[in-house]
Amino acid sequence: MQLNEITFTEATPIDGYGPGFFRIKGQVIEGAACVTAEGAAPWGGLEDTGALLALRGEVDVIFIGTGAEIAHIPVALRVALEDAGMGVEIMSSPAACRTYNVLLSEGRRVAAAILPV
Repeated sequence: MQLNEITFTEATPIDGYGPGFFRIKGQVIEGAACVTAEGAAPWGGLEDTGALLALRGEVDVIFIGTGAEIAHIPVALRVALEDAGMGVEIMSSPAACRTYNVLLSEGRRVAAAILPV
């Protein structure tokens, strides 16, 4: 088995997370966060559809991390994102962080909207 270290030159990886925070490209964000290849910012949570809809045309899929466990998101949020032409994948926040980093390393147009664990 060959292991390859993932390196990010200009993209914004999720370095880690803990109770109530995320470490993203060396920066700590308290609470929920929205991350793209271009940067990261605090996110208002599942009710903050505007921040995610602003990514229309920039990303193909958004990974929504629902905290420590997978949970349903509001139907209106899923419909709004899909109507805007973005794929939506719901998973726990740890899984969303890992999946985002792998696809980001492949150069994919992805975003992660993640709630803290």
